[in-house]
Amino acid sequence: MSAQQAITEEQVYNALRKCMDPEIPVNVVDLGLIYGVKVASGKDIDIKMTMTTRGCPLHDTLVSDVKRYVGKLGGVGNINVEIVWDPPWSIEKMDPSVREKLGFGKPKLRFQIDYEKSMPRKVGRFTKQEDGSLIVANEKDQGFMVNEAIVEFWNTCDGTKTINQLTDQFSAKLGMPRQQVEQEVVQLVQQLLEAELLKA
Repeated sequence: MSAQQAITEEQVYNALRKCMDPEIPVNVVDLGLIYGVKVASGKDIDIKMTMTTRGCPLHDTLVSDVKRYVGKLGGVGNINVEIVWDPPWSIEKMDPSVREKLGFGKPKLRFQIDYEKSMPRKVGRFTKQEDGSLIVANEKDQGFMVNEAIVEFWNTCDGTKTINQLTDQFSAKLGMPRQQVEQEVVQLVQQLLEAELLKA
């Protein structure tokens, strides 16, 4: 080895803690998505990870975010991210304190939203960081890392459309059946409400 320090697994995990899951504002380590990290010859990194849902449309974003954050470590060689579905992810894999903070395990009715009447309106501001990451911050200045699809959805929440109308608009835009989109939209609305980026 030359003067270049070997990268440790701990450094990789610290880098991964900066990488947020786009659907839940929690980093991928605390969320329990990282199943293993191996560092070969001090610089080549193998990461085994899973996703919260198999049909998650945000796979590519998350993999590129993981590579981007780990790539910031000095002297990194190859970064190989392997997506595995076995064992499948479940809420039990989350860090317990995070799970409690997000209210998982409590009754599901965190928000009583009337899909016909409620017209969510976006609050906060959007910024694009120098490294290309997209951040939406609420009025308390808490920032959440998001992707373009979430920004686009957040922008359509202008207080004039009900959740049903937002779902219709989204399913038409994505060319996907409404049933598939509805769950995503409702989850997203819940998460944005929790993050105080929407007012119902």
